Amino acid sequence: MPTRIKVCGVTDVGSALAAAEAGADAVGLVFVRASPRFVTTDVAWSICDVLPPFVSTVGLFVNPSADEYWETREECPFHLGQLHGAESEPLVKECGPDVIKAVRYAPETIEADLLKWSRVEEVSAVLVDGGSGGTGETLDWKNLAAVADRCDHPIVLAGGLTPENVGEAIRTVRPYAVDVSSGVESKRGVKDPVRVAAFCAAVREADRELGG
Repeated sequence: MPTRIKVCGVTDVGSALAAAEAGADAVGLVFVRASPRFVTTDVAWSICDVLPPFVSTVGLFVNPSADEYWETREECPFHLGQLHGAESEPLVKECGPDVIKAVRYAPETIEADLLKWSRVEEVSAVLVDGGSGGTGETLDWKNLAAVADRCDHPIVLAGGLTPENVGEAIRTVRPYAVDVSSGVESKRGVKDPVRVAAFCAAVREADRELGG
């Protein structure tokens, strides 16, 4: 199965179209005001409106209230929601279905985190990040690979991925999807279409090597 590609933190129509043209399966829209990649619902809607069929949109939140989550989703009906904070299990369920739950990798807690969110039906996938999101921190891929089967949901690998290292990450972890943000930027918050294309090409090359 080909590794899915998500380009997160897209802030304009041009970057979204460049990601889709390069082969991205999804683009991430950050609804966190403190982020340099924050988009309003109006801008997010303009991005959703131009994407070709079969390219999914993912709305990213950090510790939202359920009301905030659903109000944003009504104004901009993205396909999947990504909860990237310390959201409680009841809140995640209230935001479901179609939730990607992000967890921050730590060797002493990753197995428990994978098991915990495996039990939540409203979670569609578990994203494992090296930091708090968009910080470019890598994680121990070998250690994650050793416990990945504890998760019943698909795993999305994030954290410090770049065109230069994503192939090794895929070969090591064999994730369902990879998620990139800062690793394809020319400066913070600005996507570089050349690096986005190189990232997607590196993913496809890794898939070919693995026979996917």
